Amino acid sequence: MKKTLTTLAAALTLISTTASAQMLSFATPPQGSVWNTMSTAVANVIRSKENVNALVQPYSGNRAMMDAVDQGLAEFAINDVNDVIIAAQGRFDYEDRARSNLRVAMVINPQPIGIFVRKDSGINTIADLAGKRVASGWNAFPLGRSHMEAMMATGGVSWDDVQQVPVPDLIRAADTLASGRLDATFFAVGGPKVSEVDASVGGVKFLPVPTDEAAQDAMLKVRPAFYITEVYPAPHIAGIDEPISMVTWDNVLVVGKHVSDEQVYKTVSAILENKDELSAIFPGFRTMSLDEPSKAYPGLEYHPGAVRYFKEKGLWHE
Repeated sequence: MKKTLTTLAAALTLISTTASAQMLSFATPPQGSVWNTMSTAVANVIRSKENVNALVQPYSGNRAMMDAVDQGLAEFAINDVNDVIIAAQGRFDYEDRARSNLRVAMVINPQPIGIFVRKDSGINTIADLAGKRVASGWNAFPLGRSHMEAMMATGGVSWDDVQQVPVPDLIRAADTLASGRLDATFFAVGGPKVSEVDASVGGVKFLPVPTDEAAQDAMLKVRPAFYITEVYPAPHIAGIDEPISMVTWDNVLVVGKHVSDEQVYKTVSAILENKDELSAIFPGFRTMSLDEPSKAYPGLEYHPGAVRYFKEKGLWHE
């Protein structure tokens, strides 16, 4: 009898614990992308630090991710702030409607991106892309069109100047380059997929972007929240052997309006208070600022749960 009661008590405890545990999901691109890797790291930390079942839910691309968060099918997503701005405003790739339920939880980190090619391609500058086979289309990842266009513009190259090779998304584009059917595509610096291609083709390299005023003006006409940073070689970065200038955006944590203040508060807290653990999983978190986790972005609101945390910690600026 005693054994039966003990077993029953254990079962009731398990049921109670499971029922009380919160559940949240991160909408991400396919596995191998930087955002998928970062979201996996965040989900792991949240599971270990909070009573939350955090899951990573891959989607085909950024528009599907933003729709999932906007419609309440996912709670969070890491995305380029440029894309979040146009999604919230219902412009360009989101012109069918404004995704008005999107909120910002926090700034994660600056994310350099670049066009990369095989080391033996003979392509050394953005201008050298003229006449080459360049990833285009991006039907499953519309963000790719504007990103490629902005980076090519810094070297005075337009879509009319290159051989356009249609690709659906980042991962397939990288695979197409590895197979020899493509000369250039883009990826976020530090992406696991770049390392995979680097190993399979005998080496890849990112192309530096020009930094003169005309180049920056051309870039900003396409993506007004882009900026240029200097990127240095590091063991976890494939394709960079010397310091180069690269187009950069801010990665932000996006959250749905429907998510509770408490859940957002706990998530922001778990990220900012466990930087070392996150960086051990994915080195890109090393550039996350603990002093400035919020910035003002045009047309975007911060979630009240995040604002509450920032105000408590003296990190909020009106």
